Amino acid sequence: MNKINVKCVASQGAVIPSYKTEGAAGADVCALIESPVTIQPGKFAMIPTGLFFEIPTGYEIQVRPRSGLAAKNGVTVLNTPGTIDSDYRGELKVILINLGDKDFTINSGDRIAQIIVSPVTVADFTLTDSLSDTQRGEKGFGSTGV
Repeated sequence: MNKINVKCVASQGAVIPSYKTEGAAGADVCALIESPVTIQPGKFAMIPTGLFFEIPTGYEIQVRPRSGLAAKNGVTVLNTPGTIDSDYRGELKVILINLGDKDFTINSGDRIAQIIVSPVTVADFTLTDSLSDTQRGEKGFGSTGV
């Protein structure tokens, strides 16, 4: 288990991330807002959480949608998966978008996203004039069928 230090604005009602079941990969994060925020269909909003993380070097936190919000309301994380880098110390804010057909209201304390702690592989990008051949080659979108 990886230790992640979390600074939480608990005095204002921030909730530390939590896993809801023993086998859950994602820990739920909750909104921390002064008043309800309504997102109209097709619009998005940045929702604060009151959470600040100290992520160990070599790891990231990925911010992902909650499947229930997406399935029931069409609400998802706009930049999914969002990445929190190990050197970021600012507040986690979640960009939610309403892809549904009705207004969606968020209240303080609502579970709005989930976070996954994931290892990061740092690449050594090397400039070259040629790449090895493969069967697929340069064939792009849809090249392997629908």
